[in-house]
Amino acid sequence: MAGKGTRLRPQTLSTPKPLIEIAGKSIIERIIDLVVQKSTINIQKIGFVIERPDQNIESMLKNLLSTKNIEHEVFYQGEAKGTAHAIYCANNMLNGPTLIAFSDTIFDTNLDFDVESDACILVKEVEDPSAFGVVKLNNAGHITDFIEKPQNPTSNLAIVGVYYFKDGADLKKEIENLLKNNIILNGEYQITTALENLKNKNFQFSINRIKSWLDFGNPNNLLASHAEILKQELLQKRQFSNTTIHEPCYIAPTAQIENSVLGPNVSVGAGTVIKSSKIKDSIIQKNSEIIKGVFQSSIIGSHVKYDNNFSCVNIGDYCTFK
Repeated sequence: MAGKGTRLRPQTLSTPKPLIEIAGKSIIERIIDLVVQKSTINIQKIGFVIERPDQNIESMLKNLLSTKNIEHEVFYQGEAKGTAHAIYCANNMLNGPTLIAFSDTIFDTNLDFDVESDACILVKEVEDPSAFGVVKLNNAGHITDFIEKPQNPTSNLAIVGVYYFKDGADLKKEIENLLKNNIILNGEYQITTALENLKNKNFQFSINRIKSWLDFGNPNNLLASHAEILKQELLQKRQFSNTTIHEPCYIAPTAQIENSVLGPNVSVGAGTVIKSSKIKDSIIQKNSEIIKGVFQSSIIGSHVKYDNNFSCVNIGDYCTFK
């Protein structure tokens, strides 16, 4: 969770990307629920790597796990030095069966792994592999190469940011080698470098092809993934004064709507008030007030006051438009 989420600004200036709510649940909560439900191994402890100490973030994470009977620990990366460095910040948890997941991707697959392999990498076929780390396979289905953002791709199997190790100590030792010898790629310590080095030491990697993949890395992907989640969830339908709701929509129990048309694909956070508006394909976070809003494909942060007429907006927390 240590990234700055720059592609989602201004939404991430005061709210870390994994804590952005989608239909009433934060991205990180959705990932935790998925891992707990899908894993064939009992989850004993979850470690979170964040940028720096932050009481609000740490309180939110503690509350998320308070009802799940799972221990947790928070680690701090400080300076952004790459994915391998971020993972190593939680090095005291890299022992025994270990699952590593990046915090901006929701995936759908059963988390059962090849017991004959040393590790398993979750992958998804993509149209443009140049934007991802990818893997190449041999005829037996085992990984032969890890390639970071290839300019001339020879594989379309993108690494989705979820890794399972039979023993996390193997990965810890290899990352220590990267850090000790300052082995960097594109200015950072890359997890794909560690994986490639392990493969060269006869480490056996298998793959797990995921069924679906929802990405939240930029505004367009956030809104598209939000629409997919609304389609999949059983949402409570509500009625409001002189208001038409075109499903699917998520409206928090404490939200107030009047004289408006909402949907499809709209989420409204807790405590938000919407009046005399027409909104579709948009996310509106907590405790905001929208008056005479006519827009679509938009993201509105928390504690926003909006009273105007625009067609597409992206407003961060604590802003006022009149």
